[in-house]
Amino acid sequence: MNSDINRPAVLAEVSDAFYRYELALVTNDIATLDMLFWHDERTVRLGAGENLYGIEAISAFRAARPSVGLDRRLRNTVIVTFGEDYAVCSTEFTREGSDKIGRQQQTWVKFAAGWRIVAAQVSVMS
Repeated sequence: MNSDINRPAVLAEVSDAFYRYELALVTNDIATLDMLFWHDERTVRLGAGENLYGIEAISAFRAARPSVGLDRRLRNTVIVTFGEDYAVCSTEFTREGSDKIGRQQQTWVKFAAGWRIVAAQVSVMS
């Protein structure tokens, strides 16, 4: 087994960042959501109905998004870290009253300011 994968301290840091993002998402804490993304024009978020390139587009999307109906349940969450500064987080989610399954995947990199999402993808399937 590779000792660089899922080092306990790194896995704990990324898990904390991932669940901090999740709490910010369901409570519409836009400041925290924006803070957890890499502030760069190369940041990408491919959503269920939108493709966002650059932190400005991602921030504008967050600011314009409705703040109701955000609650969801996660399942099959997998967090894998590689070394000290790279991770991938994958999860499925469901929302009450919907039979659709959402999928989310994020690439996290550790910068001097902490863990930040550099790429994300969200999709929904029936």
